[in-house]
Amino acid sequence: MTRDPHDASVMESGTPLFTVTTWGKLGVMMFLQYFAWGAWWVTLGTYLSQTQKFSGDQVGKIYGTAALAGMISPFIVGMVADRFFATQRILATLHLVGAVVIFYASYINSFALLYPVLLVYYLCYMPTLALTNSLSFHHMSDPETQFPRVRVLGTIGWIAAGLCLGLGQQFGFANIEAQATPMRLSAIASALLGIYCFFLPHTPPTNPEGRVTIRQVLGLDALSLMRRWSFAVFVICSFLICIPLQFYYAFTNMFLNEINVPFAASKMTMGQMSEIGFMLLMPFFFVRLGVKYMLLVGMACWAIRYVLFAFGNADDLFWMLAIGILLHGICYDFFFVTGQIYVDQQASKSIRASAQGFIAFVTLGVGGFIGTWISGDVVQAFQTSENAHDWRSIWLFPAGMALVVLVIFAILFRTNGSNQPTAD
Repeated sequence: MTRDPHDASVMESGTPLFTVTTWGKLGVMMFLQYFAWGAWWVTLGTYLSQTQKFSGDQVGKIYGTAALAGMISPFIVGMVADRFFATQRILATLHLVGAVVIFYASYINSFALLYPVLLVYYLCYMPTLALTNSLSFHHMSDPETQFPRVRVLGTIGWIAAGLCLGLGQQFGFANIEAQATPMRLSAIASALLGIYCFFLPHTPPTNPEGRVTIRQVLGLDALSLMRRWSFAVFVICSFLICIPLQFYYAFTNMFLNEINVPFAASKMTMGQMSEIGFMLLMPFFFVRLGVKYMLLVGMACWAIRYVLFAFGNADDLFWMLAIGILLHGICYDFFFVTGQIYVDQQASKSIRASAQGFIAFVTLGVGGFIGTWISGDVVQAFQTSENAHDWRSIWLFPAGMALVVLVIFAILFRTNGSNQPTAD
């Protein structure tokens, strides 16, 4: 593999030398990557419902653009990024185009126009999630220990975006979460990141002369794993659980603002803070609980979170809402991260990348897309008046769905005596 001779992060042997400078460059990239997303995606539902007067089902469909683009983006990465262009240049181009698109979207007040425009934006943004990871891995000598130190800055960037919105409210931007300002903040961050990417370490195409098939891009080589009972149960239940999960991502900020929780976006960053904490604790729990019970705990926490949301309020029972938000660390880490580890354990080295791509396509893609549509329809069905909903009924719906999936998984997923998945 050809490397830039001017790249100081590479030793003469060709092995990446992970210096403080390299960590800093990659860390800034990750910070801006997730700042640009967190600045507007959390508050979008509030803006669309309160200011643009979109219906609940329209809000759900808008959120579905991310999942739809997520199903398409592997083609961009596999067919283009891996073969033709340096990764940092693709990142720069995608983020600069995305900055223009999201800035334009902030002035749109029509659902018919906003939907395709945001789909275009996500067709630019979603591939960058994989590309920032692959660029980071390319310049690491020990990704297992070095990557978490870089990736955590992405979570900090998401937190910083939420806190910025809170500061904006304190310094004169009243009701900023119901305005288009967060989208314009994201446009600024995306433009800065696009320019910054040109100065990242050179990362040439990973497969410049190789033949990439649609089967490889979609991870279909991993379908052979579906012959194993436990893996099939895992995939099906992961797909099903991702449907109720979309209620949280699409409608929590709208819910908190509607019941008059102050600084809702800032308070929601407690979820990312707990995510960092539980990520550090995962090795401790993984050894003691194993795959099955880690996944079960993650699923259970999704159901518990929704019940807490159903019965909490902005006053004396705000503690229930706070716990529901703080559970995000367990909900995300114990389910998604454990699932990625499980897939890595089950797949042979030759199909490991395909297996990860397959599970991402099924869960974040197909499951997420269906979930946004269902969540939007449910929220619309329980609208009681303009900017008012029967939130208790809304939250109990995904709580019940998550509980059903949990029971199915608990019964059907097999483990051996050490609580590790059986080879089937």
